[in-house]
Amino acid sequence: MSELEQLSMLIGGKPTGAISGRTFATENPYTGEPWAEIPDGGTEDIDAAVGAARAALDGEWGQMTGFARAARLRKLAELIGENAERLARLEVNDSGKLYREMLGQLQGLGGWYHYYAGLADKIEGAQIPSPNPNYLVYTRREPVGVVAAITPWNSPLLLMSWKVAPALAAGCTIVIKPSEHAPGSTLGFAELIKQAGIPDGVVNVVTANSGEVGAHLAAHPGVDKVAFTGSTATGRKVAAAAAEKLHPATLELGGKSPQVVFPDADLQAAANGLVAGVFAATGQTCMAGSRLVVHEDVHDELVRLVAERASQIKLGDPFGEDTEMGPVANRMQYEKVVGYLSTAREEGATIEYGGSSEESLGGYFVQPTVLSVKPTDTVFREEVFGPVLAAVTFTDEDDAIKLANDTPYGLAGAVWTKDVHRAHRVAARIKAGSVWINAYRVVAPSVPFGGFGDSGIGRENGVHGIDAYLETKAVWVELTGGTRDPFTLG
Repeated sequence: MSELEQLSMLIGGKPTGAISGRTFATENPYTGEPWAEIPDGGTEDIDAAVGAARAALDGEWGQMTGFARAARLRKLAELIGENAERLARLEVNDSGKLYREMLGQLQGLGGWYHYYAGLADKIEGAQIPSPNPNYLVYTRREPVGVVAAITPWNSPLLLMSWKVAPALAAGCTIVIKPSEHAPGSTLGFAELIKQAGIPDGVVNVVTANSGEVGAHLAAHPGVDKVAFTGSTATGRKVAAAAAEKLHPATLELGGKSPQVVFPDADLQAAANGLVAGVFAATGQTCMAGSRLVVHEDVHDELVRLVAERASQIKLGDPFGEDTEMGPVANRMQYEKVVGYLSTAREEGATIEYGGSSEESLGGYFVQPTVLSVKPTDTVFREEVFGPVLAAVTFTDEDDAIKLANDTPYGLAGAVWTKDVHRAHRVAARIKAGSVWINAYRVVAPSVPFGGFGDSGIGRENGVHGIDAYLETKAVWVELTGGTRDPFTLG
């Protein structure tokens, strides 16, 4: 076994190990071998990081103008681009995602920091007309304070940036707790903070191999806001911990997103969109379009097209130039996906392609799987978070909407049709935070993202994304200097 890469946390501007001295190894899901040694932080490390973030907020960063923050965000964006290859390799080693996908994502990730740099110097209050002529009333937009960012293992740097970029633009400081299953790239990102000219303590990263540490951060009395991306089950726990301290929380949670295909759709385009929506990233994305709701007249042909393309997907080394799908990111998730496939068989699903693990390759590989199922089947109703597409049929538009919305989730969805009237009509009726028409799995820093129902609370990205990190203060200025009756209001 080769020597493990050594990575450090960031607290108060200093690369550091855990106060306890403990470490843990993070595993490469393709080789099944540990590849890096990670500090195993504890609650005491969280306390130190929150203290550093508070000191930075009360110090240089808190006095910095939006123009100065914008300059540092732009520098950070440049550094991410310059270090895209290293960051992509760190993420592939942890998650098993394709190197070419991660390299492209990291080369474009600076766009989020450039976008919010453009907003950092445009945070404005407003003058408000007063009913009393002797008052000037205006509002100020001020940073919410210290932010706890708890991030997932499936797209660590992208989903972290959806929090870090607007938080920094707003003038907040932040403590990041990445998933223990994929902490490496976040620690690589931390190495860029000082180079960007961001003061010590503004950004802190604490890694840990225990859920207790994330819970301590979410409920920490020194935190002013919580931003979390992860499963709905864990999101409920984070929300409860935050609510105990009355911390506002943004929660981007799970999904079971429908792709609705009408009989007039371009079936080749729809098949391509389905492949992108559920097999790209090995299906390990909250927005995975894993529920195919297809008109009965075109079910057989569309499923044939998707199954044919699935059969051609090349599984293998994520660093391979011709690899199209890597392994599932960790053993826990691999066993979960395989368990869902077993349940699907027990419930009578028709396996159009795949349906099992791919043990010949080593690592945590699962075949890209296409199933025809009943609307009541578990695999159609629950989030699998793997490369599994479950198809049901509908007869008319109302039936399609009913099937699409028959879920507690509401993160994303798609409509495939050439009828422009139907496209907009159905998009309006799908209960989801994002709906694509004749497309799937497209995001941008300028477009809000978030869910309805069990898919979460709040929105990330876009102009609204910065609002979650700002408080509004009303200021009343008495203009005459006169004395008024202290026992009357106004």
